[in-house]
Parts: sequence; structure tokens; C-alpha cells
Amino acid sequence: MASVGALAFDEYGRPFLILKDQENQKRLSGVEAIKTHIMAARTVASTLRTSLGPKGLDKIMVSPDGDITITNDGATIMKMMDVEHQIAKLMVQLSQSQDDEIGDGTTGVVVLAGALLENAEDLIDKGIHPIRIADGYEMAARVATKHLDTVADIFSVDPNNLEPLIQSAMTTLGSKIINKCHRQMAEIAVNAVMAVADREAKDVNFELIKVEGKVGGELEDTILVKGVVIDKDFSHPQMPKELKDVKIAILTCPFEPPKPKTKHKLDVTSVEDYKKLRKYEQEKFEEMVNMVKDAGAGLAICQWGFDDEANHLLLQKKLPAVRWVGGPEIELIAIATGGRIVPRFEELTSAKLGFAGLVRELTFGTTKDRMLVIEECKNSKAVTIFIRGSNKMIIEEAKRSLHDAMCVVRNLIRDNRIVYGGGAPEISCSLAVVKEADKIKSTEQYAFRAFADSLEAIPLALAENSGLSPIHTLTEVKARQIAENNPNLGIDCLQTGTPDMKVQHVIETLHSKKQQILLATQMVKMILKIDDVRSPADRL
Repeated sequence: MASVGALAFDEYGRPFLILKDQENQKRLSGVEAIKTHIMAARTVASTLRTSLGPKGLDKIMVSPDGDITITNDGATIMKMMDVEHQIAKLMVQLSQSQDDEIGDGTTGVVVLAGALLENAEDLIDKGIHPIRIADGYEMAARVATKHLDTVADIFSVDPNNLEPLIQSAMTTLGSKIINKCHRQMAEIAVNAVMAVADREAKDVNFELIKVEGKVGGELEDTILVKGVVIDKDFSHPQMPKELKDVKIAILTCPFEPPKPKTKHKLDVTSVEDYKKLRKYEQEKFEEMVNMVKDAGAGLAICQWGFDDEANHLLLQKKLPAVRWVGGPEIELIAIATGGRIVPRFEELTSAKLGFAGLVRELTFGTTKDRMLVIEECKNSKAVTIFIRGSNKMIIEEAKRSLHDAMCVVRNLIRDNRIVYGGGAPEISCSLAVVKEADKIKSTEQYAFRAFADSLEAIPLALAENSGLSPIHTLTEVKARQIAENNPNLGIDCLQTGTPDMKVQHVIETLHSKKQQILLATQMVKMILKIDDVRSPADRL
């Protein structure tokens, strides 16, 4: 310790270290510190920029233990990036908060925040104080979100006509790996959400939607099961593989004799004692199985395991059973079948049994992997999306993509106002913010114009990622939006021949777009106000 510096004590007797050559050590503060923070945030944003839009590129992420993830989902990329810089970590949190709240737009929010900081740096170089820039940005964000209300359309959520919802889900899935079965995946996402949606409360309980995956087959083999899929099989290979109109006992008690509730050990000292114990166990097994049969159950689903003797007895008594079913699956089966979870055999009654129209075992490929499907349940509100794919990586990406699509459908049920995507709302907001800037006489007008330029970063990135000339494409669309007074004109990424996103059915929720602008602005405002960084070990 002496080689580093001297140990001193403050007025409360707490020790602290006085570093040698403290006066010669350079510390960044003020404008220099802000510029360093901006550089860190821009680096993160530039990494995500190429993943934006339907033609966005994927990133391959390698974890410390060598696991590979390929994705273009902004939140996943940010979560898996190993960032050290404090501001870069804030950008990761920004993407995560967008994902938690909306589930979509995680790439766009980071790209927008990066563009806002890049333009803020130019204003700082001109001598404008960071606080004035932050305040100007906040005012501009209010103008932009207010303008979004004026260009938004009302979206009708009709259970009898799901086509508009499918189109909006397809917008989300357009940039994902799974877009080779684009429409099929969108239909699965919409049907899953509509099956569990509470239309009166305008809410969707995602816990009722289970997503399972199994390697093998093609993405096209993905199905939506109106029931539960569990990665288990019947406990005995000779049990029937298909059961119809079956009553189900859902048990969290094991098929085994009760253990003596005592601290003392049980000594078996003679053959007779052992035989008695053996007989007691057999009687208990038979009693348990008979209790389940007497209640009227045709299938026992058990949270715990049971030994071969109990298994054989179940087969003899013609009671099919499934063992080692996890807690979350047990709960989902209870919800789907309308059954009660029973903790003791004595409590089992016919009223507590669940019902399923069909329970069948699926077998896959040459590996003979098996899964159980419980369908045609009393409560159709519990559904399972069963994904197939050539490898684990594709299945994981399909899960993330379907989650994004389901979040979009949920948001439309919560708030059915929409804007049209493809960079159209950003261009429209940019024009509105510039118009408002002309009315401002204070220094904030520079921040307004910088905010407008930043909004254009989204359509510029979309054009660039689609192989178009960014500046020419953006200029042309801006000119047409002004001339035709049509806020739905955006970047024609798929080159369909029309930039009208309403015609192309490229739909985004208004809540998602507003959230992107507000979250990015709040984050940038926070970063612009940080002019020094000190760790807890630093003492003055």
C-alpha cells in the first residue's frame, strides 16, 4: 500500500487512500467527458444500425463459453454485447426498456439515440451548452409525439376479420430469419394472442401462451396447439399412445409410501419385518392407484417421479401416467383442462379432475424423441406454439421473432391507433419539428433542427440497408410528403414500386413509435447532463 500512496483518515475516522502524483493524473470532465460519452453511445448505435429494417443484416454473437447466437433483434444483440463503458451500458438498458414495454422497435430506439447524440456533438462544438441542447430535444420530442397523434389511423381489431392483424404481425416479422414462412408465422402469432386475449379488459396474459421448440423438421412444420405441449412421454412404453375424452388427475404428490415423520431411523432387524414393510409398500401403492381410479381419472400427471414397481402397477390397472412434469407445465395443464392441482391422494375427487378431448404422443424422426400434446381442453385460453427447425439456433430466433409479433398484436388490442412504418412517421415528424423550429427565437431552435436531422437517421438507415442511395431516396420521399401532404410515404425497402406504406400494409403501433422517441430523448438528455465520472474509490 505504501508504494501506491499514503493512508489517511477523515474526520469520522474512515480510511482513504491518497494517490501519488494525483495532480499529474489527467481526469476528463466538462465538455471532454460529454464527448467521450457521446463517442461510446455512437459506437453502440453504429453496431445496430445495419440491423434495421426488412433488409437489415444479422449479427453473430459468441458467448464466453462458445455458444453461438445469430439474430437481428436489437434487444438480444444489446443484451449479449460485452460492454464495459458506463454509457454503453445505459444504451443496453435503453433497448431493454423498449423491449419490456413494447416488445418491438428495440433497434430503432438505439439508432435514434445515437443520431441525437451525434448531432448534439456538432452543437456542442458550436458553443451551445449541453443543457440548452437537452431542453431543446425535450421540447422537440413533445412536438414530434403530438404530431404523431395527428397522422395516426384507427385500427379495427375484429375477431371475425384477422387479416389486418396478420398484416401488422407480418411487418414485424419482415426483418427476421423466419420470413421464409412469413404469413404462416404471422397467423400463428395472431391466433395465439386472440385465443388468450381479454377483449373487455383490453389485455393479454402472455403466461397462457407457451412456446416450445424441438430440433428437426422445417420451420413450416411449426403449429399452434389449442392446448398444452409438454416435453414428456407416458411413463411406460406399453401404455396407449392416444387417449380420447379423458379425465386427468393433476398430482403434486409422489406415488410412493409416506416416509415416517420422525427423526429416529427405522431398523429392519428380521426377514419378517422386511416382508411386512414390503407388503405395506405394495398395499400403499395399490391404495394410491385405486384412489386415482375411483375418482374417475383416465390419466395421471405427476409432478414427481415414481419407481418401476408403481409404474408397473399403473400399467396393470390400465391407468396411463406421466411423471416428472415441471411446475409451470403443471399450472398450464390445470388452467387448460379446468382441473385442480391435488397435493394429497386423500383430497382427490371427481370434481378436481381436468378434462381433455385428446391426449396424444408425438414421435419425431429416427431419434424417437417423444412429446405429449393435450388438446381440445375445457379452457381454450391456454395455447402452445410448437416450433420446429433445423437447429437450436433457428428455433431460438423463431421464439424471439414470434414474441415480437405477439407483442405487436397485444399492443394493438391495448391501443388500436397505428402509424405506417418504413420511416414515414420519422420523416413526417422531422418536417413538423423543422416547421416548429422557425417559430422559436431562442437557442433551442438549433436543438430542434438537430432533432429533426436525427429523426431522418431511421429512414436513411433503412434506405442504406436496402441497397438504395440514402440521400437521394430520403430527399425524394420528403419532397413527395410535402407536395402530396401524405405522411404515409416512406422508404420502399422491398422495392414494390410504391413508397406508400398504407398500400404496402407496413403497420406500426402508435404507442411503439411514441415510446421510441420519448425513451431515446430521455436517455440522451441524461447523457448530456453527465460531465464527469467518478468511481466510489475516488476521493478529493
